[in-house]
Amino acid sequence: MKRTFEESEWVRLIETMEKLRSPGGCEWDIAQTHETLRPYLIEEAYEVLDAIDRGNDEELAEELGDILLQVIFHSQIAAERKAFSITDVVRSLTDKLVRRHPQVFSDSKGYSYRQWEEIKAKEKGAGSTGSSSIGKINKALPALSLARRVQENASVVGFDWNEISGPRNKIDEEIEELDCAIKGGDKKKIEEELGDLLFTIANLSRFLDVDPESALKRSTEKFVNRFRDMESHIEEYGLEIESMTIDELNHLWEKAKEGTN
Repeated sequence: MKRTFEESEWVRLIETMEKLRSPGGCEWDIAQTHETLRPYLIEEAYEVLDAIDRGNDEELAEELGDILLQVIFHSQIAAERKAFSITDVVRSLTDKLVRRHPQVFSDSKGYSYRQWEEIKAKEKGAGSTGSSSIGKINKALPALSLARRVQENASVVGFDWNEISGPRNKIDEEIEELDCAIKGGDKKKIEEELGDLLFTIANLSRFLDVDPESALKRSTEKFVNRFRDMESHIEEYGLEIESMTIDELNHLWEKAKEGTN
């Protein structure tokens, strides 16, 4: 396969960041730390997802570049305090890819998600006192993504429903328990049962091979589009949304649904 990567562009990128952080460089870039850059990394990751959803390759290339900037930025800061360099990051990643794909780079036969997790566990010292088959819990993940990840790991060791009817029926059970909690009026119990319901919905999403975060995001966007369309109808009628009854709003909401996906 012909390589498309140009080493000169990689070197130029690193040298550009070094210059931005050096005396006489950009004041804003010089002032940044690992901590101050945290929100930008998260923001850029979501912008990559948005570009993927849009199916726009030009935007995707640009947003991936912004993600790469964060990697280069953090690596430069680390290099300045003599912790590690971008070379260490790349070397570590390459070694990890080789190590986690023995079916490609060694004599190992076959491949499975469980094998991947077992290799990860060995790398992180699992098997020692206090380790768990559920794997390392990345609490930084959004809640629905974290739920899906934990459920995937539990499934690897056989703790899972045999078929989709399991999580689907569990949803009905959790709704009944939530209804009971609501009747009881105990806020803490309501929160617990609502969490159980969301966790089960994430599990059903896994069985359906649907990412719950993406599904919820699209539904939220759909709601926003319909709400804005409803507001347009209200404006056309010369009305104000605050003065309308819920029945009137529902009528226009249904009208908006007819015009949006």
